[in-house]
Amino acid sequence: MVQKLVPCLVLSIVIFCSVTHVRSVASDHRYTVGDDVPLYVNKVGPFHNPSETYRYFDLPFCSPGPRKDKKEALGEVLNGDRLVTAPYKLDFLNDKDSEIACKKRLTKEQVAQFREVVSKDYYFQMYYDDLPIWGFLGKIDKEGKNDPSEYKYYLFKHLHFTIFYNKDRVIEITAQSDPNNVVDLTEDKEVDVEFMYSVKWKETEIQFEKRMEKYSQSSSLPHHLEIHWFSIINSCVTVLLLTGFLATILMRVLKNDFVKYAHDEESAEDLEETGWKYIHGDVFRYPSYKSLLAAAVGSGTQLFTLTIFIFVLAIVGVFYPYNRGALFTALVVIYALTAGIAGYTAASFFCQLEGTNWVRNLLLTGALFCGPLFLTFCFLNSVAIAYSATAALPFGTIMVIFLIWALVTTPLLVLGGIAGKNSKAEFQAPVRTTKYPREIPQLPWYRKTLPQMAMAGFLPFSAIYIELYYIFASVWGHRIYTIYSILFIVFIILLIVTAFITVALTYFQLAAEDHEWWWRSFLCGGSTGLFIYGYCLYYYYARSDMSGFMQTSFFFGYMACICYGFFLMLGTVGFRASLFFVRHIYRSIKCE
Repeated sequence: MVQKLVPCLVLSIVIFCSVTHVRSVASDHRYTVGDDVPLYVNKVGPFHNPSETYRYFDLPFCSPGPRKDKKEALGEVLNGDRLVTAPYKLDFLNDKDSEIACKKRLTKEQVAQFREVVSKDYYFQMYYDDLPIWGFLGKIDKEGKNDPSEYKYYLFKHLHFTIFYNKDRVIEITAQSDPNNVVDLTEDKEVDVEFMYSVKWKETEIQFEKRMEKYSQSSSLPHHLEIHWFSIINSCVTVLLLTGFLATILMRVLKNDFVKYAHDEESAEDLEETGWKYIHGDVFRYPSYKSLLAAAVGSGTQLFTLTIFIFVLAIVGVFYPYNRGALFTALVVIYALTAGIAGYTAASFFCQLEGTNWVRNLLLTGALFCGPLFLTFCFLNSVAIAYSATAALPFGTIMVIFLIWALVTTPLLVLGGIAGKNSKAEFQAPVRTTKYPREIPQLPWYRKTLPQMAMAGFLPFSAIYIELYYIFASVWGHRIYTIYSILFIVFIILLIVTAFITVALTYFQLAAEDHEWWWRSFLCGGSTGLFIYGYCLYYYYARSDMSGFMQTSFFFGYMACICYGFFLMLGTVGFRASLFFVRHIYRSIKCE
């Protein structure tokens, strides 16, 4: 069954890549002189609050004619894009000078509304032939004024568009506001506004295939690359130190143990001295809450598979800058298609642990990650609706996601669970388990679960914390991140460090004659997710200017879900590594 699931999954990913490629090719328009090139306004919002965005015409801008919404794909809606025809007309190769787009008389309330958004550094975003355009709506004159009540507020009313073309294709566009052509918003009084624009066309030698490269060059500048490589070197040093630690400590101790166990005449004496050999009859005793553990391992395996496929798509170039919604579409589709992996892994492992109610285990697996995510989404979507923000998903989009979950995710989860139940795999324990559990001796405080989790999470986190800033600045800011190959290297290092530190702590736990290592290894492996959430607090208060209830709730709400996903994924990595290690060392000795 698994052999059938994997090719189907790979085929689905290939289809997704093809659809994404077709979509990018579909925007490859060729134009002749005077052709109407589509220009859409997307959204406006406070510059420092990336999640708090609103429709462009939620502000009292004027429009010369009827507005038409552009049909958006699933990922674009999830990304908060709401494109609508712009009030400016930018025909191919037609220059314009101070053209009037529309006129409007602003009421006192509308002047106050514009003044408020200017005070919050609102920006606008547009798309011209699928090329992004940004700009600020206005400016604040603070020069020579110490009292905020004396500040002057101005609204830009003239946009200068500079468009570069190569033969019959649009290559690049920039938009600049005229700082001298403004409307004074300082006082609450009615004012007449003429929104104007100018267009200047220039020829360029840049090829159409390379027109998006300018947006990814910022993350590839030399000083940025130096920091990224420093991050990798830091991570590699951590891996080497940890590997050396394991090689010199664990292997030497284990080798000495194996040598002592090989002498039959000393076996009785050694049993009194050596910890991990002493508990051989308890080390493979099934853990408590084994259904929850199996569900966590299944969900973690699914999230690990999802992450690998996302990296593959990123490295092959699917997520180029401003490919609107491609990442969200990929997350939804691939998560739905990998549900069978979660069902198979959880059900087979649960049956290996001699679990009986596999249906309940399957329901737990399906709800373990989706449940908290759904509750978080319900709360945050309600907040977005209250704010009338574009982050609020329309009812139709919610129904599409529900249908994907009901018609794809759930059936694949059930099929995977049935395949796992029928796999008839047995748990491979190299030693027999005694009938009665041995009492665990009193342990010092630093060998308890929480201190061990703190030690286990710190090293993997230290290997990735430099790269975390760039990820956060991209997801929760306006930076562009395109160095996916470096990010993939850091991810591999994260997995290695997590596995190594969990194995080391598992050995020390067994050496202290504590045989309840199952849950401990999972919690220690996943503790890096808690450190990442701690970094969220630092980033929010020390490295960002985010504010307001909506942005704060979105940041901490969705980051809690992401960190929880990391907890499940890295916990699975740590548990699998520890299980392999424990089987290996007990297979290497003879236990009576």
